[in-house]
Amino acid sequence: MRAIVCKEYGPPEGLLLEEVPEPTPGPGEVVLDVKACAVNFPDVLTLQDRYQVRQHPPFTPGSEVAGIVSVLGAGVDSVRIGDRVFLSAATGGLAEKAVVSAELCVPVPDAVDLVHASAFIYAYGTSYHALHDRAHLQPGETLLVLGASGGVGLAAVELGAAHGARVIAAASSEEKLVLCREHGAAMTINYDEEDLKQRVRELTDGEGADVVYDAVGGPYTEPALRATAWAGRFLVIGFAAGEIPRIPLNLPLLKGTSIVGVIWGRAAMRDRANHRAIVAELLRLWGAGKIHPHVSATYPLEEAATALRQIIDRKATGKVVVTIGG
Repeated sequence: MRAIVCKEYGPPEGLLLEEVPEPTPGPGEVVLDVKACAVNFPDVLTLQDRYQVRQHPPFTPGSEVAGIVSVLGAGVDSVRIGDRVFLSAATGGLAEKAVVSAELCVPVPDAVDLVHASAFIYAYGTSYHALHDRAHLQPGETLLVLGASGGVGLAAVELGAAHGARVIAAASSEEKLVLCREHGAAMTINYDEEDLKQRVRELTDGEGADVVYDAVGGPYTEPALRATAWAGRFLVIGFAAGEIPRIPLNLPLLKGTSIVGVIWGRAAMRDRANHRAIVAELLRLWGAGKIHPHVSATYPLEEAATALRQIIDRKATGKVVVTIGG
């Protein structure tokens, strides 16, 4: 079978498309004929040996997949051969076949195609866990989303709006902000052209944002933290700007602000029951038409590096997906 292989850490242009042996499932595992693999910022970090969970070369990147179950490992009775499923795994998605945990496989609804299924669980799972488990977002509160047009950011915009929050979407261009408004943002800020802290205060009548969702980091974190409301919750999602900011700790002190870390993958592994409950609720919201993944581009397996480069260069809106096979 064909697979994308990382043989040494570096940019995605160093990835190779190779013929590799077909995988064999262990107990509790299945082989998935991969049809689509969404690419995410953690995939880029993993390639550069900058992610919290290290993968040692050679390995196949790709952590968000959808496909068809083709082989069952010992003891698997939760899925059957031929089932269409999607899941978020540690790695291995950019290949024609992947071994995955049967426990993590989620049935794809009949009306959903596999491309959009592959673009669902990571962004919406991360954002739901962040907003509900970590920030305890309430209807009527103000939610500020940085990097709002990206995969996790756009999911946060939709989920915040669906929960009755007043969503302020912040992004780097008017084109991106149009997309955010289409997905539920009540207000928008172009933080490449406007003063982020000042605009948040203006849009909230001086009160500030109750919850800040920061998937960007870099120069935007401190002004966003300064724009929180009293007892605000500041969610640390990631650092798409490439720089991990240094926070003056007097800032959370002055307003009773909570700075809260979010890492959905580890949370899901530590509490599988909560993971299943979140997925069930997200599927309910999807079925009700309140959320829907936005796929801005698809690439064949041969162009996986190009797909990852879209993430690095911050050109993607919503999700970018690599399609595999027919």
